Amino acid sequence: MHSRFHNLPKMSEEQVHILIVEDESIIALDLATGLEHEGYQISGIADDAEQAKSIFLNNRVDIVLMDIHIQGEKDGVQTAIELMQIKQVPLIYLTAYSDADTIKRVKSTYPAAFLSKPYDLHHVRIAIELALHNFARFRHQSSGKIISLQEDAANLSEPGKETILQFDDDIFIKQNYRFIKIKTSEILYASADDNYVHLHTAQKKYSLRMPLTQLLEKLSTPALVRIHRSYAVNLQAIESFTEQEVMIHHQHLPIGRNYKESFLQHFHFR
Repeated sequence: MHSRFHNLPKMSEEQVHILIVEDESIIALDLATGLEHEGYQISGIADDAEQAKSIFLNNRVDIVLMDIHIQGEKDGVQTAIELMQIKQVPLIYLTAYSDADTIKRVKSTYPAAFLSKPYDLHHVRIAIELALHNFARFRHQSSGKIISLQEDAANLSEPGKETILQFDDDIFIKQNYRFIKIKTSEILYASADDNYVHLHTAQKKYSLRMPLTQLLEKLSTPALVRIHRSYAVNLQAIESFTEQEVMIHHQHLPIGRNYKESFLQHFHFR
């Protein structure tokens, strides 16, 4: 399938990247357009196993939407197995086939969600959010880590509810209806403002309704160190510092008296 979504030359680093495997071009393009409107990035659209594998190998893919009935000798279940052998990502099946045999085969691939056609964009969006949430929990139970500020997964679809998920060195922050992806190494510093905490990168500031203390307790990022009741800094992003302040990205951040000793202990003085 050839479309403007295939092998995109430029992709935003903060968006969730989705591979769509669907052999009905009208459905695929409609889904891709809707997801882009929601703020997601389409890694590509494939209508058979080989094209899906090529996109998966050559593009960033954070989640796969897989139809079971696709072109070629391999169906969606076989294709999903091959993709998951390359890299484990959340997998959602979108299909008109829901018979017992199909369900049994689908279950063997441990999908994050299964949506029967016809489906609407609202349910697809919720499935994506739940897939990311459940995949993070699975990684935590095996070898990865998770941050979830909400135990009730149903709340994921509600606007205004703050959610953070962590996969290894990446975090997904829920902003309104979608998750955005940030590498923990890109966080320069965090600042607190009343009931909000702001994560600052070189390009943008992300705001979450939660205390700085809670963020630091849950976020598994050793390089992020508190220097003040209102600030935590990425040690690797420090440009210079004195006993009174830290310089990061042209910002002068104060070192609180109660945090000075613990901050300096991160450095080896000779």
